[in-house]
Amino acid sequence: MYTSNKYKDKLSFLETFNAIKFLKDNFENILAKKLNLTRISAPLFVTKSSGLNDNLNGTEKPVSFNVDFSNDEIEIVQSLAKWKRNALKEYNFNLYQGLYSDMNAIRKDEIVDNIHSVYVDQWDWELIIKQEDRNLEFLFQIVNKIYDCFLQLEKMVLEKYSVLNKKLPKEISFISSEELYELYPKIDAKQREYLYTKKNKACFIYKIGYLLKDGKPHDMRAADYDDWNLNGDILVYDEILDCALELSSMGIRVDKDSLLKQLKIKNEGYKISNKYHQDIINNFLPYTIGGGIGQSRLCLFFLEKIHIGQVQASIWSKSEKEKAKLLDIKLL
Repeated sequence: MYTSNKYKDKLSFLETFNAIKFLKDNFENILAKKLNLTRISAPLFVTKSSGLNDNLNGTEKPVSFNVDFSNDEIEIVQSLAKWKRNALKEYNFNLYQGLYSDMNAIRKDEIVDNIHSVYVDQWDWELIIKQEDRNLEFLFQIVNKIYDCFLQLEKMVLEKYSVLNKKLPKEISFISSEELYELYPKIDAKQREYLYTKKNKACFIYKIGYLLKDGKPHDMRAADYDDWNLNGDILVYDEILDCALELSSMGIRVDKDSLLKQLKIKNEGYKISNKYHQDIINNFLPYTIGGGIGQSRLCLFFLEKIHIGQVQASIWSKSEKEKAKLLDIKLL
């Protein structure tokens, strides 16, 4: 994913870290106001038996450990997708109120490159909605609100750092995974994302999880938090990396029917006995919409960096360090 063009960082080391704080502080305030969210503290780890950890695509194994006072295995969170919905009930949030948290995770199976790291940092958010809100129109309304947050942030960043360029179009484009497949049926999903995002600069690809006409899903999704008919990803075109950069994955959460259907498709019926899944089946949890927004991804994009290691500290392979050295950049 390294570009062959000569890359030159527009911000010094200290300017970069001042800009990161400026960007993060302002964005979370904008997001909280736009979606009526309250910041709360989130766990770094949960018990395995709770069923609250995010299984992501189902192939990643969480980092785990044991403590003396419990026989339960403890897992580092991979995201807070399930924990947030449970927290909204436990903390007595009301309709159209929500929460957001700083989520820090370790994904040891991640394939590291310019935009992927073993260390993950994102804003995880969740909002209580009505059952009648479980439709595409409502989903798109929330997507537009989040995109408006991006536009507000970009305006603030450009006013403070005039050396940076405007990147976002005035509006975000919407396309389903099926429609995207029909546009580009002869190439794979990542190439479809790239071509469409490069053309439109910012897009929301929705309905991700079910099989398309080629017998493959657009992308893998966990069966037990997003409703695959009511979810999607926000992507922007990153000119420096010449790639479709995912900034957010989000969706309206499963109800009883979609949970059972999706668990059956993924042969994960064994999860039904978990308290979290039972709470959904028995309607003990509120209807919600939620997602994650990558903090380092946002900094990478708006600060025009070529590697995520310029905006976050992590562990990098020898080959990754050597590639970075060729571009005269230092990975943190």
